[in-house]
Amino acid sequence: MSKLESLEPARAVRMYLEARQDELADWTLKSHKYRLRAFVEWCEEAGVDDLTELDGRDLYEFRVWRREGNFGAEDGETPEEIAPVTLKSQLTTLRAFLRFAANIHAVPEDFYERVPLPKLSGTDDVSDSTLEPDRATDILEYLHRYHYASRRHVEFALLWETGARMGAIRGLDLRDLDLDGRTPVVQYKHRPDQGTPIKNGEKGERFNSVSDRVGTMLQAYIDGPRVDATDEFGRKPLLTTSHGRVSASTIRQDVYVVTRPCWLNQGCPHNRDIETCEAVELNHVSTCPSSRSPHDVRKGVVTLYRREEVPRRVVSDRLDASDLVLDKHYDRRGERERAEQRRNHLPW
Repeated sequence: MSKLESLEPARAVRMYLEARQDELADWTLKSHKYRLRAFVEWCEEAGVDDLTELDGRDLYEFRVWRREGNFGAEDGETPEEIAPVTLKSQLTTLRAFLRFAANIHAVPEDFYERVPLPKLSGTDDVSDSTLEPDRATDILEYLHRYHYASRRHVEFALLWETGARMGAIRGLDLRDLDLDGRTPVVQYKHRPDQGTPIKNGEKGERFNSVSDRVGTMLQAYIDGPRVDATDEFGRKPLLTTSHGRVSASTIRQDVYVVTRPCWLNQGCPHNRDIETCEAVELNHVSTCPSSRSPHDVRKGVVTLYRREEVPRRVVSDRLDASDLVLDKHYDRRGERERAEQRRNHLPW
């Protein structure tokens, strides 16, 4: 297989449209342009700035995101799920684009096959993939004991304690942390001109407090393991590698790593031979059925808050999402559990 070559999604789409300009009717080309705008927007939100970073789970998450109507809705407008036939057209175009991308060595040759087309007679469900709060606690304790103040420890602790999106955490600079005051806090800032936008723009900017335990750990990371690096804009990122600010794909991979039961020395719940399982290899950690994405961690946070009956306004403000979105796409309590919690508030 040819070596993959770095390519930004937006540039790849422009190249695809230019390549097909002579073979597609004008209206078909315009349709492809519109559908691929949705893919580019999702890439921006998900922090994917290089097609070579894409994996199968990314394609799945884009499919869910697009199906839920997250592209094209006006500010303040509630997204509505698109029709199955519309989704099929969207994904058919994406497959064509990925075949083109493979021809210019931006993705593997058979990568387009990982985009399953929906059956028009069926219905699609919102993803139930999440990280149960009990598992999150186990992971945090393991990190605290064996990987204290590592980059992975920082990433997972911030995802869990603040419930922030991966892109917001990636965009943190050292100046965005206040660990010296009475309450340690982090500030999520929208800096689109410097490569670190956050969803909902300036409206999504906020301060989030963290526990004293995490605040102490963050300071230990800054004073110790953190690689002293700046990004191309002269900023000092919190999360770094020897190349500068950590990439979104690296954060995703780190979360896949720490959410595997075998990494926690808990054995394999899938009866796999750990010695030969491909998910043990760093480049295949996402293939473990128990591994979870940063988005799954966020869902787990919402589920925990709902179970603990944290006021809805607090959850909405802290996670920068509306009640409707949180209930529909993040809260993973069962219907019986919800009913029992409602019962606790009834006057009998």
